[in-house]
Amino acid sequence: MAEHAMERPLRPGDRAPNVVLDAINHGGKVSIDDFRGQSGVLIGLFRGLQCPFCRRHIAASAELASSLHEKGIDSLTVVNTPIERARLYFRYHPLPGVIAASDPDSIAHRAFGLPNLQFTEHEDAWPYKVSIPTVMSMRMEMPGELPEPMNPFDASTYLNTLDGYEKTPADEKTEERTGGQLVGEFLLDRNGIVRWSFTEVDGDGSNMFAIPRAEELMSAASQLPH
Repeated sequence: MAEHAMERPLRPGDRAPNVVLDAINHGGKVSIDDFRGQSGVLIGLFRGLQCPFCRRHIAASAELASSLHEKGIDSLTVVNTPIERARLYFRYHPLPGVIAASDPDSIAHRAFGLPNLQFTEHEDAWPYKVSIPTVMSMRMEMPGELPEPMNPFDASTYLNTLDGYEKTPADEKTEERTGGQLVGEFLLDRNGIVRWSFTEVDGDGSNMFAIPRAEELMSAASQLPH
């Protein structure tokens, strides 16, 4: 359970709540309190694995795990995908040096203040509602992966085909329940205090589907008190 739910994303200086989740790449549970008093931790809170943007964000974050570990910082990746589906995926796409956890009910996302964005016909009220016309007007530019700028819906379909990712009924249910879930990364010190964050909430939508610069994260990690 989470200690509390935030109405905004946690910011530097906030104390992270405890959340207990099912561990994906080992048995049992994993919690925020496992790291408190022991080490810093980078927590990535993502949508389900059916989201190709999240899969890329997760992979980019995992590439930094070794460098973070050298600084005494662990890495925890949380996905909205149910445990068995997530274990199957990570069996074939392992994350060396990263602890992964399943959060199908978005417990951690709510506790860290990340809303589940509602898609509407015409109403925009960021970060809680966004209209379909607004989403369709967005253009994803991913040279080397997308043949041309695409709206997020078409880009998602194209990338899943490119990746050979076939959605299961579990993926479909996750997408129905948390398809608009906003994501974020939070760097906590060993006392559980947020020292750096990056969320899709920030920037009035300009951070949607974006990945933080590795240099920015590693600079924050270098300043983490030991």
